[in-house]
Amino acid sequence: MVNQLGAFSISFLTVLVVHDYRAGIGTAGLVSAAFGLATVPSRLLGGWLADRLGQRRAIVLGLGGCALAQLGIAAARSLAATAVLAVLLGLVFELYEPPCQAMIAEAVPPGQRVRAYGLLTAALAAGGMGAGLIAAALGRWDLRWLFVADAVSCLVCAVVLRVVLPEGRSGVARSDVASPVRVSPWRDPALLAMLASGTAFALVHLQIMMLLPLSLERRGLPASDAGLLFAVSAGTVVAAQPLLRLKRLAALPAPTALALGQLLLAVGLAGYAAATRLPVSLAATVVWSLGDLLVMGRAYAVVADLAPPGGAGRYLAVFGISWGIAGVAAPVLGTAVLERASVGALWVGLAGVCLLLTLAHLSVGRVRPVVPGRF
Repeated sequence: MVNQLGAFSISFLTVLVVHDYRAGIGTAGLVSAAFGLATVPSRLLGGWLADRLGQRRAIVLGLGGCALAQLGIAAARSLAATAVLAVLLGLVFELYEPPCQAMIAEAVPPGQRVRAYGLLTAALAAGGMGAGLIAAALGRWDLRWLFVADAVSCLVCAVVLRVVLPEGRSGVARSDVASPVRVSPWRDPALLAMLASGTAFALVHLQIMMLLPLSLERRGLPASDAGLLFAVSAGTVVAAQPLLRLKRLAALPAPTALALGQLLLAVGLAGYAAATRLPVSLAATVVWSLGDLLVMGRAYAVVADLAPPGGAGRYLAVFGISWGIAGVAAPVLGTAVLERASVGALWVGLAGVCLLLTLAHLSVGRVRPVVPGRF
């Protein structure tokens, strides 16, 4: 939650490139794509470092590296320097996620993982509520201060976790952790299916984060209003946490729950396509955020259940590269659409992707039985 208080700067990277360097939207998309490409090896490196340095050290190292890169972007005075620093930021950006997610998988029984990852999502969202308000304020002053604030939040988070987290893989002694089973995650068809659907979901999610400021600006609204929408999204995720405890919702098979989440995303993004005023965008944000809540918690729980004993970190790291792949494609595709078509076309296209994912998840649920511990 502390780290998330500053996790808004990447959403404004394209705006910074366009405004401060008078670059085209396509150039801004390429810079964001370079950042996204660098996050792919970053996440895999995070899993490797967690195994060799310990989860706490890997997390602190990643947060410290993010802070330095963010400060560099804030101080940069050329497009070339900003692009290089964006790549460096990508290389350290995902170091902390695999060890963080593996800690949860190791500490929580399988039956409680959906709620546990839901709580992680809520913690991120709680920080995001403050982040949206900070972004709305600082964005009206100077976009570079967004990167300074993000760096500060990373440093504070690193200090907190260095003090609070115990050494070792998780909160238990290493002797209590199951010995890793050496099964290659790349040979698990269920994991690869989750990777494919996760990449499509991440593509949609990142285009929301990266292109919402630009799309608002194209419709004559302040780009900084995206901070308010992000705050509403975060508040929705926090307020809706009790939904995950409803027996009927918790009992849904994974494919059905994921399909429901994707359907809500589609409806919310269709609302963005129709919105010309901020109140309509706020309502659409609430709807897609509910879908986001259902997809995020369930997807990570499914992947953790797929992993063999001691292999949660590797499975989650492989699944997590979906965000890196999407990070490359999202800004390029999204900015290309904004250059050649309307804002409405962008959101209609993303809603269509979510509808296709809805059908794909429902198809999986019909053609194969749901076995406990397997998707």
